[in-house]
Amino acid sequence: MKVDAIMTPSPVTARPSALLREVARLMLDHDVGEIPIVDEGGAPVGVITDRDIVVRLVAHGQDPTQVAAADCMTSPPRTVRPDADVKECAELMMREHIRRVPVVGEDGRLRGIVALADLERSNGLRSVKAEVARKVSQPH
Repeated sequence: MKVDAIMTPSPVTARPSALLREVARLMLDHDVGEIPIVDEGGAPVGVITDRDIVVRLVAHGQDPTQVAAADCMTSPPRTVRPDADVKECAELMMREHIRRVPVVGEDGRLRGIVALADLERSNGLRSVKAEVARKVSQPH
């Protein structure tokens, strides 16, 4: 099975200049835990998770209303192509201890995102999802 069969297409994104307050609002409004940060051409340059905001800023006393996405994002993002095998994507998630992977087309533009929940919803992939969840939850 290929990644494009299970990915969530056209995820909500933000620009590097967006304030983290805006990024957090996107997470709340769209019920997601990660926002890909894209450049003017739609290519992902980083990702921000809800945990990034808390651990990298709030825990250190920084004000997320004054910090831009570029100053908090994980960059470069780990990505896969739409035609990658789902097991390849799962292996990347396990190896990098990440719960979500942006999907990038040949043109470099963001096409979708694969999350643990996408693995769960896919018939025959529940065991893969369980293994990924176990691995990404272990301290590294």
